[in-house]
Amino acid sequence: MTAPEAEPAVRVSKLGYVAFQTPDLDRMVEYYTKVLDFHVEERSADGAFLTTGADHHCVVLTTGGTRARSAVGYEVQDSLDDARRRLQEAGYEVERRSDIGPGTPDVLVLDEPGTGVPLHLFTAQDRSGVEGYPPLRPTKLGHIAAFTPELASMQKFYQDLLGFRWSDTIGDFFVFLRCNADHHAANFMASSKFEGMHHIAYEMRDPNHLITMLDHMGKNGVRLHWGPGRHGPGHNLFTYHKDPDGNTIELFTQIDVIHDESKGHWEPRPWHETYPQGPRTWEVDLATVNIWGPVHQPSLDH
Repeated sequence: MTAPEAEPAVRVSKLGYVAFQTPDLDRMVEYYTKVLDFHVEERSADGAFLTTGADHHCVVLTTGGTRARSAVGYEVQDSLDDARRRLQEAGYEVERRSDIGPGTPDVLVLDEPGTGVPLHLFTAQDRSGVEGYPPLRPTKLGHIAAFTPELASMQKFYQDLLGFRWSDTIGDFFVFLRCNADHHAANFMASSKFEGMHHIAYEMRDPNHLITMLDHMGKNGVRLHWGPGRHGPGHNLFTYHKDPDGNTIELFTQIDVIHDESKGHWEPRPWHETYPQGPRTWEVDLATVNIWGPVHQPSLDH
């Protein structure tokens, strides 16, 4: 697998936000504020916009159903005029809207192929009222993993249309894609059995920050169902737990970064298997899923 040669229609530079539908808005807001220490930027009877930092929001909660990843927002480098024209020239239906929500008054909307999930493209968000980072709060929304019935076409869409780059693959069914220096902002697992979100991940500053959050979660009755451990692809130190709606939440730190795309390898780390470490296809085994060795093996059914 190689990076696309053609110029992409759009260049995504950042994962902006993810939207969830929830049957119990109050419960989810309480989880995000009391457990993960997010800041509520705006709240109504049927929705809430929450943030970890300077952007207006990185999580959108709305009442109704239990659909995770009901929409995903990406910040783009291009002007929306150029992005709309290029996407339409590539054969995609694109709608320009000003009513998506607060913080993003000008948005392009298109459907993700194969899943129908609305993708929101914008150049920037309004600023939040947050200044600095309290001791517990995650630093940012890191990445989203989802199932797809057609992995090859999904990867092609993200690379050729949105400018993502290939980072790693597990076997022939789990791909990791990046839009900036971080190892991945989007990853997809091929599946004819499952659909929707696999997990969502929030970044912690360092291992001490992660441990502090885990202690806080324990005091609030939130238990891990996997981790701590270290993944192979991305090499992030990870933990996984469930939110009140049953969505899988990853808290991570120390993810691989690439500072120079022309060199094509990750910043050297003591836990890398090869030097330099670059994109590769990983074998499907326990060491790939967790270099330290898992307490239990997560399902890799697809």
